[in-house]
Amino acid sequence: MDLIPSPPLTRAQESRVAIERLYITMRHLFNRGFYKPSGVSGEEIRRALLILQPEIYGLVGDPQRVELDGLVYVMDRLPKGIESCRVISLASREGFEHSHFPVLVPAKRRRNCYRIDSEQMVIEVTNGRSEIYDILTHLTFMFMEADKIRRNAFQERGSRTREWEKLEAIIQSGGTVNDDERELALMYLSSILGRTFEETQHAYQRFAENSGTNNGLFQIVYGLGSVSVREIRESNTAREINFTPMLRERIGQHLYGERWATRIKQYIWEHNLQERPIHIISANPHSVMNCLYAPGALADVTTWDNLYDLALKLSQPTQRELRKQVVSYAAEHGMHLLEDIAGTSLLVQIIDTAQLNTSTLSSELTHDPEHIRKTQPLLLVMDYAFGEQAFETMDELLKPFERGDETFPLNVASISIIGKAGILTGEKGDLMIPTAHIFEGTADNYPLKNDFCKEDFEGHGLGVYEGAMITVLGTSLQNKDVLSYFKNSSWKAIGLEMEGAHYQKAIQAQSQIRDSVPTNVKVRYAYYASDNPLLTGATLASGSLGTLGVKPTYLITVKCLEKVLT
Repeated sequence: MDLIPSPPLTRAQESRVAIERLYITMRHLFNRGFYKPSGVSGEEIRRALLILQPEIYGLVGDPQRVELDGLVYVMDRLPKGIESCRVISLASREGFEHSHFPVLVPAKRRRNCYRIDSEQMVIEVTNGRSEIYDILTHLTFMFMEADKIRRNAFQERGSRTREWEKLEAIIQSGGTVNDDERELALMYLSSILGRTFEETQHAYQRFAENSGTNNGLFQIVYGLGSVSVREIRESNTAREINFTPMLRERIGQHLYGERWATRIKQYIWEHNLQERPIHIISANPHSVMNCLYAPGALADVTTWDNLYDLALKLSQPTQRELRKQVVSYAAEHGMHLLEDIAGTSLLVQIIDTAQLNTSTLSSELTHDPEHIRKTQPLLLVMDYAFGEQAFETMDELLKPFERGDETFPLNVASISIIGKAGILTGEKGDLMIPTAHIFEGTADNYPLKNDFCKEDFEGHGLGVYEGAMITVLGTSLQNKDVLSYFKNSSWKAIGLEMEGAHYQKAIQAQSQIRDSVPTNVKVRYAYYASDNPLLTGATLASGSLGTLGVKPTYLITVKCLEKVLT
């Protein structure tokens, strides 16, 4: 009997296999403790990344053209100067904060990094495995682009191109150019990058936007190319990535989340707030504060048309004094800041609504002063978690507080997740209301009874979509084939993010299995679209959302507060 040949894998299936291979390889290398990006293990990661072709990394598969938007995205999330480092170490919190090494914080990631010497960089990892995968993926992309630069900068016989010599002269003279020389220098650079002059000029301007946290396009290109050249030409100069023994021992142990949560509970009990209904809100650290306090704090010093207009004004770099006034006013009317000292990088605001002056609340924020007076809700606002860190922090936060031999559960009334996510069915700035979280790469799915619904947000000029959302292992590994499958198949997914399934896993475990919080706790999830990875030019690498994100952020925040204050 003739065997029926198996049908070839679809692109979506190939991509999912590549994602799985990437994570298996990364976990193996983490357990081993080190690897060389140009060695056998590093090549395995590269091959999987090339099969996957993530949208965020654009032209990563092109052998000559360097992906510039992806490079901007990656460098915003890695420490300044990493382009010239040969050895990169991932460590837990191991005392570097007490050393003389200057701390380097990337523009778009809350992680402490330390430049040890001319060759080595240490990146502190306290957010769990998601952070490790995120860093390794970015480093792999960075090294792949570095090798392209090396190939473009050197001729077949090994001699340097004229353009590389010109770039080297710029770096040796200080790495900066005046206005008259800039266009000429960018012309040389465009040849090395394999990109047009216009594309190179645009990338130069984008790097200049965060000039305090990167070395600029000239230095970055030269640093990447030089390290790649040294590896080829000199012995004992291979690029290396290693993981400290302490990091390998601590990962997954909830050490940072436990310390973080214990400090919050201690504050609640020390101030005799444990009987209050507690409303946990995962959000950015400014939207809840501004909605509650900015109108009262600024009533006599500035004007605005609505809360969105006020939020836009406060977001401007020139309005630092106004923001200080809001923080000072909030501190006088019930808001207490708990800065992170545990290593989670998650700031916490504890807001005692009993001290709110309800007469100063915006008329746009529907509220019931009598309800606030009687119930005196306690708001616990925590900053955004990162991937798997969401499970660690929420799981530890919902555990009962232990004092001696006694345990005291928190009086949790609601948990609200206000986040940003990639959208599959709309545009940047639109809203997504999940009915379930699908955990990519696993059989774990989390249906939920969302206290938010589509009707809560309609009529405000924004697209609103309701349905299942994918919790992905990393935004940097998503491609159109996998996302199209989730969107067009029976999953009918509306968007993707990194924390939802982790949060819901912790909430369900604590409410339905461990009885730490009531089973009827209100759960609210709402996201605004920061990008659409299915549309070219609308990915995260194409640039920040800017002021487009203000209205959806504050609309979700207002609706969340209305659920609590009425």
